[in-house]
Amino acid sequence: MGSLLVLLVGLVVCFAAQGKREIPIGAIFHGDNYESEIAFKYAIERVNMHEKHFELVPLIKYVSPDDSYKTERKVCELVSEGVTAIFGPSSMLTSGIVSSICKTIEIPHIITHWDPEPFGGWDPELQAMTINLYPEADILSRALQDLIVDYTWKSFTIIYDSDEGLMRLKDVLQIHGPGDNPITVRQIDDNPDYRPLLKDIQSSGESHIILEVHPEKILEILRQAKEVKMLEEYQSYIITSLDAHTLDFEELKYSRSNITTLRLMDTKSFDIKNAVHDWEQGEARMKKVFRVSPEHVRTESALYHDAVKLYATAIRELDATEEITPSRLSCGSKNLRQWPFGLRIVNYMKVKTDHGISGPIIFDDYGRRTHFQLDIVELNHQDGFMKIAVWDPTNGIIYTRSQEDVHLQIVESLHNKTFIVASRLGAPFLMMKEKKEGEFLEGNNRFEGYSIELIDGISKILGFKYTMELVPDGKYGSYNKETKRWDGLVKHLLDRKADLAICDLTITYERRTAVDFTMPFMTLGISILYAKPVPQPKDLFSFLSPLSLDVWIYMATAYLGVSVLLFVLSRMAPADWESAHPCKQDDIDEVENIWDMLNALWLTMGSIMGQGCDILPKAVSTRVVSGMWWFFALIMLSSYTANLAAFLTMERMDASIESAEDLAQQSKIKYGAVLGGSTLSFFRNSNFSTYQRMWAAMESTRPSVFTKSNDEGRDRVLKGRGLYAFLMESTSLEYITERYCELTQIGGLLDSKGYGIAMPVNSPYRTAISGAVLKMQEEGKLHQLKTRWWKEMYGGGRCDEHATKSAADSAAELGIDNVGGVFLVLACGCCFAFILGILEFLWNVRKVAVDEKVTPWEALKAELKFAMNISITTKPVHSMLSESSSAKSSMRSASRRGSESVSRVHNIKSGTSLMNMDKIGFVFSNK
Repeated sequence: MGSLLVLLVGLVVCFAAQGKREIPIGAIFHGDNYESEIAFKYAIERVNMHEKHFELVPLIKYVSPDDSYKTERKVCELVSEGVTAIFGPSSMLTSGIVSSICKTIEIPHIITHWDPEPFGGWDPELQAMTINLYPEADILSRALQDLIVDYTWKSFTIIYDSDEGLMRLKDVLQIHGPGDNPITVRQIDDNPDYRPLLKDIQSSGESHIILEVHPEKILEILRQAKEVKMLEEYQSYIITSLDAHTLDFEELKYSRSNITTLRLMDTKSFDIKNAVHDWEQGEARMKKVFRVSPEHVRTESALYHDAVKLYATAIRELDATEEITPSRLSCGSKNLRQWPFGLRIVNYMKVKTDHGISGPIIFDDYGRRTHFQLDIVELNHQDGFMKIAVWDPTNGIIYTRSQEDVHLQIVESLHNKTFIVASRLGAPFLMMKEKKEGEFLEGNNRFEGYSIELIDGISKILGFKYTMELVPDGKYGSYNKETKRWDGLVKHLLDRKADLAICDLTITYERRTAVDFTMPFMTLGISILYAKPVPQPKDLFSFLSPLSLDVWIYMATAYLGVSVLLFVLSRMAPADWESAHPCKQDDIDEVENIWDMLNALWLTMGSIMGQGCDILPKAVSTRVVSGMWWFFALIMLSSYTANLAAFLTMERMDASIESAEDLAQQSKIKYGAVLGGSTLSFFRNSNFSTYQRMWAAMESTRPSVFTKSNDEGRDRVLKGRGLYAFLMESTSLEYITERYCELTQIGGLLDSKGYGIAMPVNSPYRTAISGAVLKMQEEGKLHQLKTRWWKEMYGGGRCDEHATKSAADSAAELGIDNVGGVFLVLACGCCFAFILGILEFLWNVRKVAVDEKVTPWEALKAELKFAMNISITTKPVHSMLSESSSAKSSMRSASRRGSESVSRVHNIKSGTSLMNMDKIGFVFSNK
């Protein structure tokens, strides 16, 4: 039945060809272009089946890729046979000869291979008759550039086998900037052993490789890469050949590395399936066996198919307006003629927009294919090459799979996978578990801490297993600029000895250039670990501490001064002289003053002690003085009591430093950090002047101030007796100060950063693990882990640093600068009271002078003399004193014969003698 069908198709083609005008087209192939030749022939057959007015007649010649003489001769043969176009050949050397001849006699020349721009640029005249269906060289190079940028490859190695291959990567080489990591370019020769080259690349730590080699070498290079463990999950390959999809990757399909390539055709399209069917059926009619799947069609074959269809379209469209007639031409200069239709056909093809099995076809004025679409495909375990994105010059890369699909694919690959997780010992992140008697620990059971519980939580979310290992040198990972090598955990990842690294590993820019990190699982900053100052010895007089010595001296002086002032003013003020018998208010013979020096001292003492006094002054001046003293005493008492409790309940400490600036400005206290850690890198690379000074001081100090671990730094601070401070990350510092109460944090955070889980660059698991970390954070599990290992386990929560700091802040002694204003108010009040007392005294002197009929001056002297006699506490009332004075005057005068002036003098003496009364109130002694 199948044979009959083939026979019927052949008869249809034969009868359809009768009565059609023949239009011969030539093609030149090399010996290895069998599939392209088939595509060319059966594309013509398919065209002839549908055309009614003309029939394309193929004329095929064969030449060697480097035989230019034979190529020229074959072209002239085709021209003499009247071909209307020449397709091929595929080598640049022979194609150039064909292009030159076709340009001379104006026959369309259609090529399907990579053709770079000449060094001098394109010549419109030389390119006038050439159409190239292969993607334009610069635009194809830009597609590779976009792919590398999208993959965020910061460094890569190019393996190439010819100069043409390096030219194809022109735009890729321009990605590298002055500050970027170097691009390594390695050329392979004819030696089939590529292992030494691959081992060199492996030793360099490079994981991104671009293969720009002939398709025949691709599989062998990858096979040998697998042998030297260069085909692991952290290596990525980009194959630049557009025919890589035609190779049999079955033996490499289960490799763990990422292999990406570009493809010009959609192998799932209906057109390519029809074309392949035509090829197979056509060869079957010729009694030949030809088998090829749409997924393995070579790019050149697809381009020949599209080239024939495009040329047939041009002939059909132009033939409708003017019949296209072939002409037999000659290459010789004597009979040189040009075909009149050639230029019209080429110009039509340049402006024609078409779509073939190689996608959209658009040319520029030079006949170059400047618009096309590329499939970006990855090698898949199940389906071989699978399309993940498309690229075109206008839109760039557009992914055809969602991020969710990528995530699900990665998560599925994690099931039953065992990760090697590297770490280092350091509390509370990872510690050796203490063995119980008779207990044997092995594997992950040897460890405990925050890190192992974190990775255990992530493994339960994603479903993988893990094995915890310690990094041999115990370091975090720093780059040595002299040896150009990393150490610690970073080196372990670069050597592919671990899949993950987890501990208190800080995410830094320098480390990000070597490894990848997940999102931070903990945020932190650099701070200062320092010893709390040694407590002062117990002091019996510590109750005096709330106030400084000068304040106590000022208070004592004020106490005595106010007491004396109160005593003086009370003796001068009449209101403070009162009857000795309060119930007897009439016929008062004398008054007394209770404000002797002892009572004045007692009043001021009671005021400052907050206890008050049973006696109070009554005069305005003395009340002002006592009021001001009460105000002063209230302020001082409240200040004292506010500070006394704190001083009596805590040990006073004298902190030497309070910030990083304090450390930088002194040289007595030494300070350092962990050698090779991110804290050290922070100071070494900082542009801030303070931190630059600190780095210079640390680097120049001998003996070295650097330590190998945080524990060594902690012990050094403890033994330093206030002469050593340790710069470390706040999380580790918090852990230490929770357990060592004699240590404290000084100042705030100097920066802000985070801890992350490190993995090799280009790890496919970074997104999945970051998602698991985020999930644990949202569920509060990260906070629970930190509380458990910082506050609860192994002595956590022993010290309450916050309460100690608050007490220290509130217990600072008050100096004269703090309470000097109270003294100023007291002094002003005392001065006002003194002035008021003087005025009150002078008013009383005036009253006495009027009542006693003496001069003001005599009254002033008498009152002053009385006030200065501190032994007298009673004073006669002036009205009674006047009568006593008159009686005394008549007893001492024998007659009134004295003149009026003598009597006035006698009265003055009598008035003066009134001031000399004794304690029981008598004015004169009885005679």
